[in-house]
Amino acid sequence: AISVTSSGVAKMEAGEENGACQVVRTLLRGGVSTMFANPGTTEMVVVEALDRVRETCAATGATVSMRGVLCLHETVCSGAADGYARMTGRPASTLLHLGVGLANATANLHNARRAGAPVINVVGDMATWHVEADPLLASDIAGLARFSSCAVVSPKRAAEAAKATAEALVAVRDFRCGESRVATLSVPHDV
Repeated sequence: AISVTSSGVAKMEAGEENGACQVVRTLLRGGVSTMFANPGTTEMVVVEALDRVRETCAATGATVSMRGVLCLHETVCSGAADGYARMTGRPASTLLHLGVGLANATANLHNARRAGAPVINVVGDMATWHVEADPLLASDIAGLARFSSCAVVSPKRAAEAAKATAEALVAVRDFRCGESRVATLSVPHDV
């Protein structure tokens, strides 16, 4: 069973997956193989998932995992994801620290939006139980994301993580919102 530690982090028994693992697995299954990351404390569960999640490629039988590329700043993450998506024609992903990280990435995400580059932002958010206290770095992630994203989704429970990630994948593939192919997935720390 999944339990929550005293710090609010979802802890799993061997063989079980938390929401972060489901996000990474769904991105891999959807053809996203690279995540440009500037993580903070709220995203450490996603960083752990990058190490844990493995998939078997149906075409080759090879074991594949998400390639994590550590970046020194969110502008580097978003610029690299935009360039990668444009050069390869495949969706890229970012891992950003809270709304402040998303705000730092906005200029390059605007460029990706205008170019129709497929980018999925995974933005860590405060633990659901902590939001009520209005923590220092809390922000309106959905409001910030709407500037550049055609879809903004946020699972509230681990059981919703794969579905929310799939919605983001559909949005970047289908030009669901006109020219933009940028989607943002806000993932609370305890999901």
